[in-house]
Amino acid sequence: RNCKCLKGRSMLKFSANLSLMFTELEFLERFTAAKKAGYNGVEFFFPYSYDKDALSAELEKNDQVLVLFSLPPGDWEAGEVGISCHPDRVDEFQAGVGAAIEYAIALNCDLINCIAGITPVGVAQEKIADTYVSNLRYAALELAKVGKGLVIEPVNTHHRPGFYLNRTDQAVEIIEKIGLNSLGLQYDVYHAQVME
Repeated sequence: RNCKCLKGRSMLKFSANLSLMFTELEFLERFTAAKKAGYNGVEFFFPYSYDKDALSAELEKNDQVLVLFSLPPGDWEAGEVGISCHPDRVDEFQAGVGAAIEYAIALNCDLINCIAGITPVGVAQEKIADTYVSNLRYAALELAKVGKGLVIEPVNTHHRPGFYLNRTDQAVEIIEKIGLNSLGLQYDVYHAQVME
């Protein structure tokens, strides 16, 4: 792919997921803990409840790169894990893309993950699929305008029952259908081995 944000990702480099690691510490303290553990790159689920300047200061202080974060997932605390496949929440999704772009620019982060979400009940599969593709196209185009890339990540349905995007071949087919250089695959080996 030609997007600068997806180039040069072939060598293995490890980043600390600060949403999952060093959880005995307050969130902003985890950057320094990760640096002390040898991580020059970090990622986390969502930045939206934190001040951009505070996050930027931690990255700068520790000479770290923010590798990845995700688009807003809906109501995470209530158990929502993405809204991009929900036909009745397109406006909310697009607003989330705008928020993600603001954070991506402020934090110099090149990749944003789009979480598909749980398949809505009582909605035609074709409408769900069309909504998901349309939302991905919108997000990838908007992010590309500011030199950022979008990735999608299949998640296993054993831990997330009903998760819409759950297999590698499904993700690849969607990426090829959309055909944008700013859209790629976040291949989570754990989720893939559970499903495949």
